[in-house]
Amino acid sequence: MNKKDITCHITEYLIDELSDQDRTLADKAREAAGNAWAPYSDFRVGAALLLENGEIIQGNNQENAAYPSGLCAERVAVFYANANYPDIPILALAVVAVKKGKVTEEPVYPCGACRQVLAESENRYGKSMRILMVGRDQVDIVASATELLPRNFNHKNLI
Repeated sequence: MNKKDITCHITEYLIDELSDQDRTLADKAREAAGNAWAPYSDFRVGAALLLENGEIIQGNNQENAAYPSGLCAERVAVFYANANYPDIPILALAVVAVKKGKVTEEPVYPCGACRQVLAESENRYGKSMRILMVGRDQVDIVASATELLPRNFNHKNLI
């Protein structure tokens, strides 16, 4: 038997400690959350991606009465970016959740399906993306989607 330990490296920042670029990305994610379609849960999630060409792409969760036909904010943004900028890697993603009109106190992390999509995007472009999980006062940042999903399913599994 061989035992392996898997660790996740998260850096915690206060909102005021963010760089201007990270603050802009967090603000764009918050703005996107305001446009989410969440009539059933009132849990609005926004995402903002920074592409290598400097473009910022926004996405938000889209609920559907025929659950689980909706889609998370992160996947809406990633799929839009991949469809419209197919050759441009994603450098960073910020995600924020809003409940009852207020940003959640704790940062909200991407769900498992979104983590897999983010890892696939990194595999696709051969580049890591920083992920910012934004709470009311605190932002948790990881250097790569593989920090959130270290043993992800990828093209090597299909061989």
